[in-house]
Amino acid sequence: MMIHEITEKTGKYKARKRIGRGRGSGTGKTSGRGHKGAGSRSGYSRRPAFEGGQMPYFRRIPKRGFSNAAFRTEYHIVNVAALQDRFESGATVDAVALAQAGLIRNTKLPVKVLAHGDITIKLNVTADKFSGSASTKIEAAGGSVTLVEPKKKWTRDYSGTKKAKAPKTAAPESAPAPESPEASAPESNDESTD
Repeated sequence: MMIHEITEKTGKYKARKRIGRGRGSGTGKTSGRGHKGAGSRSGYSRRPAFEGGQMPYFRRIPKRGFSNAAFRTEYHIVNVAALQDRFESGATVDAVALAQAGLIRNTKLPVKVLAHGDITIKLNVTADKFSGSASTKIEAAGGSVTLVEPKKKWTRDYSGTKKAKAPKTAAPESAPAPESPEASAPESNDESTD
């Protein structure tokens, strides 16, 4: 018996489980939620991988090494063989044309052209990156390769924020401070004579 023979008789979809429909249904009374506790109440939810308050698995295991997954550059990959199949000779190929041809999903990511396959037609290809052999194959077929100017990463301009300090000028000469009377009084000898 094959799976398509079963679905012919029983149908493609399984009926959903109806809970809380009496004791005879097998899921009456507590409706599969058990007795008491937060899980039996309405509105209960917990985040994925919550382990009841004990130290979670991801925090228990040691971390080491390095990954650039958070800031690496993702590319739409296109091979020269695909360009050969989808475009006519002399066509201009850029991200918009590739998306219209169905070779890339959208134009949000940069495009990289790789050299898998052969190309014999002349194409003017504009992309963010080319492998060395891909650009060689395109140019050998009479086409041209144009690199898109990379977008400059935004950085804050601090040039106008610092206030220019006025050059320091010599302090005006002030009148000399008067001498204290102690300093001007003559020293006296306190030697006692017998």
